Amino acid sequence: MEDANRFLPHKVSLKRDAHGILLMESGYDLLEGVNSTGDWLEKWADETPDRVFIAERSGEDWRKETYRESLEKVRALASHLLGKGLNSQTPILMISGNSVDHGLLMLAAQYVGIPTVPVAEQYALIPQAHDRLRYVIKLVKPGLVYADDGDKYADALNLAEFDIVAKVSSRPGVSGAASIDDNLKGDAGVDLAGEHSKVGLNTVAKILMTSGSTSQPKGVVTTQRMMCVNQTQIASALPFLTEKPPIILDWLPWNHVFGGSHNFNMMLANGGSLYIDEGKPVKALFAKTLENLQKVAGTLSFNVPVGFGLLLEALEQDPRLAARYFENLDMVFYAGASLPQDTWQGLERLAKKYSGTVPLLTSSWGLTETAPACTLQHQPPESSGVIGVPLPGISVKLLPQDDGGELDQRYEIRVKGSSIFKEYFNDDVKSKEAFDDDGYFLAQDAVRFVDAEHPEKGLRFDGRISEDFKLTSGTWVRAAQLRLDLLATLSPLAADVVITGHDRDAIGVLIFPNREAIGALGFDVVEQDNLITGSELQAEISKRLGEFSKGGSSSTRVSAALIVSEPASLADGEITAKGNLNFRSVLSKRAALVEMLYASEKSPHVIVV
Repeated sequence: MEDANRFLPHKVSLKRDAHGILLMESGYDLLEGVNSTGDWLEKWADETPDRVFIAERSGEDWRKETYRESLEKVRALASHLLGKGLNSQTPILMISGNSVDHGLLMLAAQYVGIPTVPVAEQYALIPQAHDRLRYVIKLVKPGLVYADDGDKYADALNLAEFDIVAKVSSRPGVSGAASIDDNLKGDAGVDLAGEHSKVGLNTVAKILMTSGSTSQPKGVVTTQRMMCVNQTQIASALPFLTEKPPIILDWLPWNHVFGGSHNFNMMLANGGSLYIDEGKPVKALFAKTLENLQKVAGTLSFNVPVGFGLLLEALEQDPRLAARYFENLDMVFYAGASLPQDTWQGLERLAKKYSGTVPLLTSSWGLTETAPACTLQHQPPESSGVIGVPLPGISVKLLPQDDGGELDQRYEIRVKGSSIFKEYFNDDVKSKEAFDDDGYFLAQDAVRFVDAEHPEKGLRFDGRISEDFKLTSGTWVRAAQLRLDLLATLSPLAADVVITGHDRDAIGVLIFPNREAIGALGFDVVEQDNLITGSELQAEISKRLGEFSKGGSSSTRVSAALIVSEPASLADGEITAKGNLNFRSVLSKRAALVEMLYASEKSPHVIVV
């Protein structure tokens, strides 16, 4: 790529022991960092006081808070929190989504060592999901709860569990919550400077709930060290972050480590500007994103693959928007799944057309427990799906999984470094189980080298080891990768799929349909007994699965499928806080459907491949 010299090339060291275990590290040194998020805020309030730090839509314009204004409000909020008696043992539970007030309150708490616990707003907004909210309340025992709208979140704020908890809201409404404006008056009777001086690298900043895709969510104790070191690691690999202030328009939720730690702190660490996007990568809400993109030209663009697919379609139809989008763009960063190659190529083509250069199209790998970034593709890759090489300060352990030759080996990936967590909140057993004897975090993920003879080309993600299972023949099924392959095969008919076959003789699939696409393609369907049938649709899916399975081994060959009509339920734990399927919960709740897949006499609902 002609503009490759704009980015830092990969440089790694790789050692192999007598057992074939690899240790992989970056060849670059880690830059010097700070001790807390408050250090960043004070730095930029002093050096660039009038630069916008955080903004959200307010009518046709934006509510903008500069770095100087943000620091003033953070200090006022922090002193008020101290005056209310909050401390390191009384976390603040954040039950609403991204907003300016949410961000300032979060930083105020971190400024004086009060942990925040952001949770998915669905837990509060969907009555059937209140048990999830109660689970978090019981676990962390908050001293204060925040919601941006007292009316909208009234049902949750009025839960009995919150009767002895202080309540704060940006719009108090009928909930009885105090106004955040009252908190901005501060409290002159507290020692704000003294409490702030106690905050350091080991201070707990957040308790982030894991997604719970295979079990109940766990509270990841996230320290200032984890967040501060991780931003230094990222900046060490992406020098353009420090060369000019980054700007993002971002919707990714702050209850998730990627939106709330990776993206939020990337702006704060580098003196950047975060514009909150109230749009989402779904057709009903994406128009808001496009409207905001007309107003804000970012230097970085973060999204999930489906979001970039919708964006590409819009950019191809609107040359003015495309020119504005690519004008100052340094990086396109996708997460959650591999970016389809046609979307990748489309973005490259438009970038060359409208700006003459191609931004870094990239991704990384990490989890809630890793702050999150552990590996990063910081030189332009040849295709999508590459998660890169270890960041400076991260040691990656790769354990062979014995299913391929040396040039095509699958490895379990484990990581160690100062940005990796130390414990789960109030769970000594799970904390101990999370590490091996050498102190490496057991991520339960698998990877392969892009090119084993050239490890500097990076790693590819190869599924969740915890989702793998064996057929009765003893054949391993790599369920996570198979799911991605099947989603591509069934696109756009399937919104998601769940793989079955543990201790069975063949692979089956439960298909959650994309109803909009099925209707647009003209398939007539019937819904009965929580299933969807239709001869043409079933025939099309059977054909695609047959072509996918043809010539493959039993580890990828699908024998039968069902199209389910009942959506996955958040209340029943079938959906995680990130919006992903909890596969174990789905298989448990829908055990009768799984049995139907393997019955000797097949129901007409079953698609036989």
